Amino acid sequence: MTVVGYAPGAYDMFHIGHLNILRRAAAECDHLIAGVVTDEVVLAAKGKPPVIPFRERIEIVRSIRYVDEAVEDEFVDKFETWKKFRYDVLFKGDDWRGTPRAERLERLLSEVGARVVYFPYTIHTSSTLLRSWLTSAVEMRDMGS
Repeated sequence: MTVVGYAPGAYDMFHIGHLNILRRAAAECDHLIAGVVTDEVVLAAKGKPPVIPFRERIEIVRSIRYVDEAVEDEFVDKFETWKKFRYDVLFKGDDWRGTPRAERLERLLSEVGARVVYFPYTIHTSSTLLRSWLTSAVEMRDMGS
């Protein structure tokens, strides 16, 4: 039986944490689908738009050798993505573990025979941290002019 994995993400300002999740996910399934969330989903989920537009983000993810397929993810609710792609395992960073949304998703997926696998969150590099550094650098530059 082929194990289909699903690794959703914004993949904004692609960095080593993203690569680590995709590499590890690919090692744990036979076919890895990377779900790149739309700009609208990023805004709804994080309260701010991505830095890199969707079309560029999905093209970057499609180019990663660990990814068998990159698809548009238009849902905040990852059970809705399960209904569309019928994956066997969803891969997420462990910063998500234990949240009400994660616990709900784990329950729903277990009812259909799927599961969630968590990987260590790359604490020293994140898109949020990169965005913060960029904002600070621009502010300091502007103060100097």
